[in-house]
Amino acid sequence: MPVSFPPLATAVTGSGPALLLAHGATGSIAGNYAPVIPALATAHTVVAPDYPGSGATPPAGPLDLDTLTDAVVDAAVSRGHARFALLGFSLGTTVAVRAAVRHPERVRALVLTAGFARADAHLLGLLPGWRAAEPARVHPHIDLVPHLDTTADLPRIAVPTLVIAAARDSMVPPANSRLLADRIPGAQYAETDTDHVAMAEDPRGWLAPVLTFLRQERI
Repeated sequence: MPVSFPPLATAVTGSGPALLLAHGATGSIAGNYAPVIPALATAHTVVAPDYPGSGATPPAGPLDLDTLTDAVVDAAVSRGHARFALLGFSLGTTVAVRAAVRHPERVRALVLTAGFARADAHLLGLLPGWRAAEPARVHPHIDLVPHLDTTADLPRIAVPTLVIAAARDSMVPPANSRLLADRIPGAQYAETDTDHVAMAEDPRGWLAPVLTFLRQERI
């Protein structure tokens, strides 16, 4: 059975409208977002929680999407940010999508990078080797992936959304991002010429559409 867990270890940087970050499976805020946080924090308060087993957050498991989503949202709300844009990467895109549907009064906009609604055959095929290569503390992240399906959530999203595909993604093929953009009403779509972790591989290339989107939406 899924378990609840203590509040997530969370770093807060910058000032201005809140941006809440959701990182990928087996990753961390530092591992996924460190190269872009300074630029994001120039005009925003960046709220950056680590999932159980990542960063300074103790392991917990098994995980389920709703419990993880609620914990990520609470990381912002408990620090006084009632509304925020949510930037999700990989597994974090499912967290972001579920948050927009589960907590519509909180989420102002979404940026979804290298994401998926549910794991395709390619990603599922990678999981056994991925699990064997990763420390046990993050196995609950990996074990959650096959159970994820936010397909029914996508048409219910009612906030501005930017979907960014990594054109050379060896883990989550870009077709998954195109599906997100096609199914989310009014979503914008962009690509980076990178492998999976676009923010680390090409920070400037990733930041360009993100900052333009945030300015356009006055976030």
